Amino acid sequence: MWSLLLMGLAGLLVGGCYTFYQQKTPRWIPISFAILAAMALIAAYLFTLS
Repeated sequence: MWSLLLMGLAGLLVGGCYTFYQQKTPRWIPISFAILAAMALIAAYLFTLS
């Protein structure tokens, strides 16, 4: 259950990263969104391990 929610959150964060990149915002904003998305995917993977 938690892994599905975290994967959905990662998808939203990747979308935010792409959107902020297209809007030419300061470089640290899309980078931070990408890092948070990667952390959410890693957490989702770790929840699937038994």
